[in-house]
Amino acid sequence: MRAVIQRVTRASVTIGDEVVGQIGPGFLVLIGVEEGDGEADLKYLSVKVPHLRIFEDENGKMNRSLLDVGGQILAVSQFTLLGDARSSRRPSFTQAARPETANPMYERLVAAWREQGIEVQTGRFGADMKVELVNDGPVTLLMDSRKLL
Repeated sequence: MRAVIQRVTRASVTIGDEVVGQIGPGFLVLIGVEEGDGEADLKYLSVKVPHLRIFEDENGKMNRSLLDVGGQILAVSQFTLLGDARSSRRPSFTQAARPETANPMYERLVAAWREQGIEVQTGRFGADMKVELVNDGPVTLLMDSRKLL
């Protein structure tokens, strides 16, 4: 699984004219599920993301986690994170999991964060979404559960 984590002061996702998810301070997390992802990949992101120490402490050092500051998550499924444009100008998405596999993994990740007491808002899987955010810092991280070394 891949994730782009952006520390935000606020973020929202709109479909058509309807705001379907919005948060205050926390993380906008774009999530891509790769073909072959399983329990270990899910567990990695479900634990790692909320414990990332990228919020400032009283000394201005990035030393506090989302859990420490009571932040929220806006989780948006984005298969294009698995795009591979190394060999051509048109990205290949063959490594992205099929929707019937990716959606349940995405939903389970959201559920795992909620089980930790985090308020999680979402987009809508497979929809054409407009995502707005105010990146705080800016702080943006890329995580890949398959690149652990």
